[in-house]
Amino acid sequence: MSETINCTESCVIVLPSLNPDRKFDRVVDSLRAAGFRKIMIVDDGSDTEHQVHFERAESFPECAVLHHSRNKGKGRALKDGFVEVMKRFPKAEGVITIDGDGQHLTQDIILCGNRMLEEDKIVLGCRNFDLPGVPARSVAGNKTTSRMFRLYGIRLSDTQTGLRAIPKRYLSRFCAIEGERFEYETNMLLKMKRRGIPFVEQEIETVYEDENAGSHYDTVKDSWRIFKIMAKDLVRRS
Repeated sequence: MSETINCTESCVIVLPSLNPDRKFDRVVDSLRAAGFRKIMIVDDGSDTEHQVHFERAESFPECAVLHHSRNKGKGRALKDGFVEVMKRFPKAEGVITIDGDGQHLTQDIILCGNRMLEEDKIVLGCRNFDLPGVPARSVAGNKTTSRMFRLYGIRLSDTQTGLRAIPKRYLSRFCAIEGERFEYETNMLLKMKRRGIPFVEQEIETVYEDENAGSHYDTVKDSWRIFKIMAKDLVRRS
């Protein structure tokens, strides 16, 4: 990698969002201030009341917004975002997926992106769930899926992280992975293991505001959906 290249110039941020608030605005502002030139936002069927945040983002030259007419799920939003990146930014070195609720600090986003460029591997930004103050539902959801992953011989400290830096050569493969909602991110990890795609964990700050009230992850429903897909996959492999 050339010393003059960094992720703010050569990578595309992929940011799926549903009914964002002012935290979303701060995330966009922070990315722009840090020098990110390409920010692909996916409005996953947000209602009219929340369109003001996307309209604001679209006014900036660094941002492009893809609108879903209805909510299709985070998995579909990510896959559609990847497709748009490949169309609009064919020279990009990779993407960095993030959430719009402020959980991912800009310095951690840059850290993961630059490490991806340096090592040419997928980089997962992983939180520490043993720290005090982490919402109980986040701990429960992560521990449940972590146990499931051990059946595959995969040990991960953060199975639900939305901060992932991905080299561009994997995008077309990831667009074909099953899953339309939160289970998609789990399937991505399973495919990485099965296909021998190299990845590393990068520890990041653990940030939760208002007990993670803005998250659309349902611990029971989404964990059950993930379990069914993993069980089906295990049966298929047996």
